[in-house]
Amino acid sequence: MPNTSTRSERSLSLIFVFAGTLFVSATLMFILQPLYGKLMLPLLGGSPAVWNTCMVFYQMLLFFGYLYAHFISTRYKPLRQVQVHGALILISLIALPVGLPEIMTPPTESNPTLWLVGVLFISIGLPFFILSTTSPLIQKWFSHVGHHTSHDPYYLYAASNSGSLLALLSYPFIIEPNIGLSAQKITWSVGYIGLILLIAACAWLFIRLYQDSSNTEIDEQKVVQVEPTLLTKLHWLALAFVPSSLLLGLTNFVSTDIAAAPLLWIIPLTLYLLSFVLVFSRWAKGIHRVSVWLQPVVLLPFIAYSFINPAILPYWVDLVLHLCAFFLAVMVCHGELAKYRPHTAYLTLYYLIMSFAGMLGGMFNTFVAPFIFNGIYEYPIMIVAALLLRPADKIWQNQQWQVWAKQAGFPLLIFVLGWAIYLGVSDLGGYMDNIGTALILLAGLTYAFRKQALSLALFTGTIIFFIVGLRAIMSNTIYQERTFFGVVSVRDSVLLNEQGRPEKYKELFHGTTKHGAQRSGIHEQEPLTYYSRPGPMGQLFKEFDNSNQQWQIGIVGLGAGALACYAKPQQVWTFYEIDPVIVDIAKNINYFTYLQRCTPKAAMVIGDARLSLQSEADAKFDLLVIDAFSSDSVPTHLLTQEAIQLYLSKLTENGILAFHITNRHLALKKVLSDHAKQLGYAALIQEFKPQREIPLVIATDWFVLAKNEQALAPLYKQGLGLWQKPALYFDMKPWTDDFTNIVSIWK
Repeated sequence: MPNTSTRSERSLSLIFVFAGTLFVSATLMFILQPLYGKLMLPLLGGSPAVWNTCMVFYQMLLFFGYLYAHFISTRYKPLRQVQVHGALILISLIALPVGLPEIMTPPTESNPTLWLVGVLFISIGLPFFILSTTSPLIQKWFSHVGHHTSHDPYYLYAASNSGSLLALLSYPFIIEPNIGLSAQKITWSVGYIGLILLIAACAWLFIRLYQDSSNTEIDEQKVVQVEPTLLTKLHWLALAFVPSSLLLGLTNFVSTDIAAAPLLWIIPLTLYLLSFVLVFSRWAKGIHRVSVWLQPVVLLPFIAYSFINPAILPYWVDLVLHLCAFFLAVMVCHGELAKYRPHTAYLTLYYLIMSFAGMLGGMFNTFVAPFIFNGIYEYPIMIVAALLLRPADKIWQNQQWQVWAKQAGFPLLIFVLGWAIYLGVSDLGGYMDNIGTALILLAGLTYAFRKQALSLALFTGTIIFFIVGLRAIMSNTIYQERTFFGVVSVRDSVLLNEQGRPEKYKELFHGTTKHGAQRSGIHEQEPLTYYSRPGPMGQLFKEFDNSNQQWQIGIVGLGAGALACYAKPQQVWTFYEIDPVIVDIAKNINYFTYLQRCTPKAAMVIGDARLSLQSEADAKFDLLVIDAFSSDSVPTHLLTQEAIQLYLSKLTENGILAFHITNRHLALKKVLSDHAKQLGYAALIQEFKPQREIPLVIATDWFVLAKNEQALAPLYKQGLGLWQKPALYFDMKPWTDDFTNIVSIWK
């Protein structure tokens, strides 16, 4: 047997080697995640679901990596473990340098989730699998090298998560703003070679210093005494499953309304990993007590404002509330998980169950929830589930059923009374103020149940259930569908018309943002909202009214189809839309009739606009409109220099490119203005605000570009000051397919 002396018992260098290996492995893993998410975005229209699907892939490989580590560390002797792992590492080198396969065509008519998982597996499956095995396997090896801390190597998990945090925080603020994607891929590949050398050093120390922790009979008895029960394993599973699901739920919420970009994916994931660092630190007990105490304190304003009345708060305050509630929920769950960690003999089993639960949480959000829910309902469900997992020792006393009945009774009574009111009220609109006040008071009462996990969870769930139900009723939603690209809904609404009378109309929503509206009757063919006749697009079509009879027009982003009603009989219109559900809605005359009334013969091309436009002939269009949004965010790959050059190559010499840039959070005009300056294109901008109140005519921002000044001269010579030359921004670094940075354009 290898050396079993105690020379390594207090060696700091031993800790540095093993902890350093874990640190580097985690750093590489969590740089690869946003890097590949960013690489995949352009293929799928910039949908936030790309990141969630990538996360599920990572969680799946993490589970299989932990399963592999558990298997070889419990079945093979030290030398065999090193041989098997070394062979696998050598095989993984065929994936270097990392990059996307050259030939890839995402499906256009079906959900691309499985296609995306397959591409990720082919591209980075082997290297990521090696990274996923490192944490449990290196910790297991460390438990056998005779160090005085080998009996409890869980503190090394903090080193691993510190590396993860460093990678995640450095990516949006250091790596993404300064290093292009090509350089990132090469640098990562070099780092992977460095990791292999560190793993080799750990393997050499493991074989040289190996000590069998179960040599004595006393040790064997200890292992038997602490063997986890089935109930304990299920408890670990639940404590890891809920935070994983919450992570993807919050990520979906955060990235839907701003941009599908690494910065916004990283915020929830950073908090998620930070919780592991804290709960496995030496201050874990005190931190856990504080987290358990703070959770219901933050829950009160979170429910009252973020769920009951989010419009009352600025977006950033609402975002902070969501992040705080998420972080505390995860801290409580992970704190309980760390508190019940087992003997090192079961270390790999413990991590295996954690990774399995994480994978299940991701799969639930990505593969199950979209098919059983037509909205993002898994997020509030997991908020309630996290409350159920709060520590509550009273539940496990002898008179268990009495405790449950006492804790569940009042929330259930509120539920029954609320349901009776819900069914009995005929005019909900007249009662909404009172109902809202009552719900906020009930949210305040949740604090009274802070020490009773079951009551707090049921009470919170009851309030959220009624909020979701009332919103559905009050929004008059007549159709709702959840797709890979987001939640789409059609609503009946009421406005006061020109005569001051109430009039019904229909609205199209994607996520939380209105994407179009249509009135009925004599106004049925009137473009509204961002496309109104007084607005920038109305001005553009009017100004070229006498010269655009034969125009070929391309529209990227269909919406309700309002732009179609600017069409003339001799014109040829082509719509590019990535989501087939949007096409079905726009063509359904029960919802919107723009297409049927104005351009029934318009061509529809399903798929990402950039990929679709590449196959079109050069100089085909006289007008190309880019109006692609995912809720309120514009896919960043549609805003790069290469994208702009592609669009202009598809325009005639006097063709016009019109860009819709209305946005609550990002100053997209900076990006386009810089492109116009760098590429030498003529450009105008209009930040339109209605001069008088007209039904469904709203403020909107548009940017137009052309190959020469003469093409835009009719707009600029209007003399009304509406279309202006854009300002110059000298602090901008040009956005390319290799580089984007949303921090630089944050409003």
